[in-house]
Amino acid sequence: MPASRFLPWLALASGLLAIVAPWLGQPALLFVFKPLTTVLILAHAWPRGLGMAGRPWILAGLLASLAGDVALLWPQQGFLPGLVSFLLAHLCYLWAFTRVQRFAAWPWAFLGYGLLAGLILGRLWPGVPAALQAPVVVYVLCLSAMAAQSLVLAKLSSTPANRVLALGGLLFVISDACLATNKFAGPEPLAALAVLPTYWAAQWCIASWLPRRA
Repeated sequence: MPASRFLPWLALASGLLAIVAPWLGQPALLFVFKPLTTVLILAHAWPRGLGMAGRPWILAGLLASLAGDVALLWPQQGFLPGLVSFLLAHLCYLWAFTRVQRFAAWPWAFLGYGLLAGLILGRLWPGVPAALQAPVVVYVLCLSAMAAQSLVLAKLSSTPANRVLALGGLLFVISDACLATNKFAGPEPLAALAVLPTYWAAQWCIASWLPRRA
């Protein structure tokens, strides 16, 4: 059995350990298993999509996400570096998607995600510190554009891989909305509990967009 068959289970186990670490009174485990889960998703992506124009950018996005994961292990000091890392990840993903389909080729996707982003920002805005308002707006714009472009691909070429990709874009928005709610309108334990599962599911969907070798 190829080693890649074990990766989903390893990533699932690693992610679960990261999620339950604080509840077990073992926060140090988070420092091990949070980055390890993203490394395993990167390992899932690595052999896929060879020769595909978007592949280097998906891998770059996963590496930027890994940097963000590490930065956010320190939620206060690492928030801005983490925000920048994930901003770069979304830009990498967006560039990868536009190697396949023209940017905003189905404008309704951008309108829909723009409205959703506006609703989320409107709810959280009173709790966003002035120093973070500009970075947060830029981040939300990039996140929304990435998710919208993933939906463009699914709409204009409704393959299973593109539908999984669109799901990944939506899950990333949900994850970041939960994270922002917990940080700027919380703390809300249920929101915090939703952040990592939806985040890693999103990353797995994006990595799985790259086709497997024949």
